[in-house]
Amino acid sequence: MRRRPGIGGLQTAAAARDQYRLLGENVAKIRTDMMKEQLSTFRSQLEDFARKHKNDIRKNPAFRSQFHEMCAKVGVDPLASNKGFWAELLGIGDFYYELGVQIVDICLATRPLNGGLINLQELCNLLRQRRKSDRGVVSEDDCLRAIGKLKVLGSGFEVISVGKKKLVRSVPTELNKDHNEILELAQGQGFVTVDQVEKRLSWTSGRAIDALDTLLDDGLAMIDDGHKDGKRRYWFPCVSPISSLTGTDSM
Repeated sequence: MRRRPGIGGLQTAAAARDQYRLLGENVAKIRTDMMKEQLSTFRSQLEDFARKHKNDIRKNPAFRSQFHEMCAKVGVDPLASNKGFWAELLGIGDFYYELGVQIVDICLATRPLNGGLINLQELCNLLRQRRKSDRGVVSEDDCLRAIGKLKVLGSGFEVISVGKKKLVRSVPTELNKDHNEILELAQGQGFVTVDQVEKRLSWTSGRAIDALDTLLDDGLAMIDDGHKDGKRRYWFPCVSPISSLTGTDSM
């Protein structure tokens, strides 16, 4: 017959568990303190790096992108505020604020053409044309960061992916799965026809026409009926090259 442990044995086991728990807490605290110390060291080194290479960070978009990645790894956001060490040293808060204002202007100016949906690459090209003075090259990464700050402000700006392209939406229009599939299909030629949508997506005529009419009503599509085959083309400026031929480079 197995004997139950006595009171002394239970107390010894409880004391051992307490010791193990305290030991675990001490080890966790030591690790946390070490991590804090390492992060503090990394941040200090990051500040030294920023001081040394501030001109490259301001003028070189690839260098600037890598710098942002370094900051993210140690929990530093140079764009969090226009005040403080980073803004005074680099001025990049002002840089992205200026980009954001110009992005809003371009989206508003092109909205009558594209319905508030513009190709990210085209947006960056228009932005570069506007910033022809020697203030440093603007990359797509810079545009994305500036748009991200606009989104935080609740301004309705958002970057969406359609197929292989990234589009910037500046209106609250919601695109469903059918709309996205049509936009992805249009990336090949810049336009689609009802027949193409039916055959390529295996849709009924009614489904294709309903989705295309919605995109047309939202200002995202343009109609072209001037073809010998009699088939209506639905052009999408946000994914087609014709949007670069509209004179928006003079903005």
